[in-house]
Amino acid sequence: MDVAVVVNLRARKASSTIARRIAERLPRARVAVTASLDDLRRFIDRELVKAPPELLLSGGGDGTAVTVLNELRDRDVRIAQLGVLRMGTGNGWANATGAPRASRAIAHVAALDEHPASRMPSRRFALVECDDRIAPFLGTGWDAEIITDFRAHVARMPPGLRPMNQGVAGYLLGMFTRTIPRHVLGDGPANVTLTNLGEPALTVDAVGRVVPLPGGERGAVLYHGPASVAAAGTTEEWGFGFRAFPFAHTVPGRVNARVYGGPVLEATRQMFRLWRGEHPVPRMHDFFLTHGRMDFDREVPFQVGGDVGGARRSFEFRIASEAVDLVDWSRVAAA
Repeated sequence: MDVAVVVNLRARKASSTIARRIAERLPRARVAVTASLDDLRRFIDRELVKAPPELLLSGGGDGTAVTVLNELRDRDVRIAQLGVLRMGTGNGWANATGAPRASRAIAHVAALDEHPASRMPSRRFALVECDDRIAPFLGTGWDAEIITDFRAHVARMPPGLRPMNQGVAGYLLGMFTRTIPRHVLGDGPANVTLTNLGEPALTVDAVGRVVPLPGGERGAVLYHGPASVAAAGTTEEWGFGFRAFPFAHTVPGRVNARVYGGPVLEATRQMFRLWRGEHPVPRMHDFFLTHGRMDFDREVPFQVGGDVGGARRSFEFRIASEAVDLVDWSRVAAA
């Protein structure tokens, strides 16, 4: 099995030592240790364009995997499988695919690598596209703000305390010390207008059944009002176990667009229900779209695949033409 590995040194749990251990366990693999986007691009151009691997392992978080996919897409390079290693911060895709710790995942790959005809079990994930960029999720509201606040919180910590503040504890501290107070003392959520630009919209009823949305044809305004979160995704998780899109795989060929209109104090009371992806939750609106646009009444922070994308007043999204086969680590041990 032809394997390539990218280890992003900027990821939370990545290091040169881990990269060396991977190279030792997978001596035939092409291993790249990257500290910048230029490093990644050089590796892709030198090693992957002419000889795409059967399996590409991404050592980093969702942002690393998303960057790898987009750089490959720009070069029209197709890979059979992508395996996401648990080295990031939120690890949304790693959680969704049941990834074990990185050393255990590499051991599984090494065992299968002894059988050239073998293939890792996989699970297909659709992708959402925005501005010619593909990702498992994107959007604005608290998700983008919390990511920004989380990073600001960690950056303020003394270097010795940063590792213990980079997990869910740091995420929650950033949320409670920055995001929530800003909303309590500020002007409240922006207003959003969600417009359907594609096939007639679908939604879910109170018991989670997919049903047509009356008046949801192309060009229809599906929602207009406050939006504490306005996002679109094709995977269940944002990260940290937060099931932001519990219906992401319910309708193949559609993006799950979600708008939460509840104010910050109500969301705080509902936090654990929101975190677990329970349904129904008051003021939560689900739509299944092929193409849509969200317009806001003021600039809002924006994120793509867990990476901050600046402030904007509008974004258009659609189901991407391509999908990705992710290694389903939850099934690897039984393979």
